[in-house]
Amino acid sequence: MTTVQADLVLSDSVFHAQINAPVEKVDIAKWLFGLPDAEYQRCAPPDHIAAGATTTDEGRPMSINVEVIGTSLMVQHYVGEITEPHHCRMVSASDVFTPQGHTRVQVIWDLSVTRLGEDRCEYANSVTAHPTEEFLGFLRDHGVTFEQAAGERQAASSDHNSRETPRFAASIERAALSRG
Repeated sequence: MTTVQADLVLSDSVFHAQINAPVEKVDIAKWLFGLPDAEYQRCAPPDHIAAGATTTDEGRPMSINVEVIGTSLMVQHYVGEITEPHHCRMVSASDVFTPQGHTRVQVIWDLSVTRLGEDRCEYANSVTAHPTEEFLGFLRDHGVTFEQAAGERQAASSDHNSRETPRFAASIERAALSRG
């Protein structure tokens, strides 16, 4: 069991992009759990490596994402806490592979859309990372302060999120408009 330090924030970013489709046609959950691997890769090249969907042993929907954030390879095991057409809240105990070794963090990915007008809506892509006890020990073992790690992660995560958000929105728009 991984103990998360929810009172500490390693990184937090949210970006928005417009979707030119009626909000009624948007189904983020259907898009996320049906997202083809190649489409995921197109949403943040070269950082996005692979994606797939599965379930937990209890039957909860999961999205497995492999991507590079900064200098770290991330394997994210996102479990759907909310999986609705206009809102998905995904929580992952993520494996982090750094040049110094392996550790784990918690990542919360929140995807939502809100109506802007009859034929358009706004997509919000929010990503928040919290350290685990294991991660804090990893930092101590490598002589890195939490503040240093958080500063690096914030910069890398914000950069990544700023690039993937408009591409995710475009992909969601294509999926919505293909629903007829």
